[in-house]
Order: sequence, then structure tokens, then C-alpha cells
Amino acid sequence: MPHIEPLEPAQIQDPELLALMARAEELGVPDGLFTRIVARVPVYAKVLLNALIVSHGQGNVDHRLKEIIRILLARFAGDRYFSALRSKKALAAGLDEETIDAGCGDYDDDPRFPESWKVALRYADQMYLDAQKVDRAFYDELKLHWTEPQIMELGGFIAFHYSMQVFMRTLDATPLAAAAATRSH
Repeated sequence: MPHIEPLEPAQIQDPELLALMARAEELGVPDGLFTRIVARVPVYAKVLLNALIVSHGQGNVDHRLKEIIRILLARFAGDRYFSALRSKKALAAGLDEETIDAGCGDYDDDPRFPESWKVALRYADQMYLDAQKVDRAFYDELKLHWTEPQIMELGGFIAFHYSMQVFMRTLDATPLAAAAATRSH
């Protein structure tokens, strides 16, 4: 169990929060564990869930790319919770584990990724590994492939999701499906 116990589903009564929890479940990221932990503070839970859903499931950047970036950052953060979750929307769009692993590895030499995706993955790498490299020249390179609104979408996505992943790592959380599988063995 995580360091902070999740609420039982019956303890959550806020209709707006319940609706956001259902939307998150449809997307597959986050699962019910995250939502039941943050539900201890409903006002924050609603803001966090809405931001997660909007940043990951909406916008003008391909959802499959955002899913690869999200998993890459979770792996950087050492977060087994978000590392193990998969977006149902990205999987339905054809994203598979092999492509995820390639995007989290040596993507620069992988022909399955267009140059725009490689630059976006490098953006995620550098924001985490060496943010000083994300300078004017780097933004100029981003602008060759992405509009300024898309760059803001990617940057906000990277910053927000990485911080959520660090937070979940501190809680020592495991996705509900993985925890259930572990208990059944």
C-alpha cells in the first residue's frame, strides 16, 4: 500500500470529483488509486485531475507522443506507478510497448520517429536531465517542427507530468491492476 491510504470509493461523494474520476478511468491515466489518494482534498483533486486529463487527453500534440513522453518521464523519476499505466486512447491509436520502449531509449536513431517527435522527446530529456540546454537555440529547433502553442503544450505537459510522477514515487504507489495481480500470485 502507498504511504497515504486511498479513500474507499464510497467515501467520495462530490459529483464533480466523481465525474472527473470517471473521465480519468476512461483515459486510463491515472487509475483509481491516484484519484482516491488525492480525493482527500477534493478542491485540489479536482484541479489535479482536470489538469491531468486536459494535458494528456486533449490538445494539438499527438496523444501517442505525449504517452511516450509521460512514460519516459515516469521512468526518469523512478515512479513505478505512472511507469506501469498505459493510456487507453494511445493504445487504441496503435501505440505499443515496443514503440514506448524505443521512445524511452535511443529514439534519435530510430526510423519509426519523425524528426518532430525526436525533438519533442529531446525536449523532455533535457528539461529533466539538463534544463540549461533548453535555451534559445533549442527553442529555435523546436520551432522548426512545432507551433508556439504546441511548444507550450509540450512544455507544460512535461513539467506537470514529471512533478506528478515524482510525487507518486514518494508515496510508493503501485497501479491498482498491478497491485491486484501481485496479491493474486
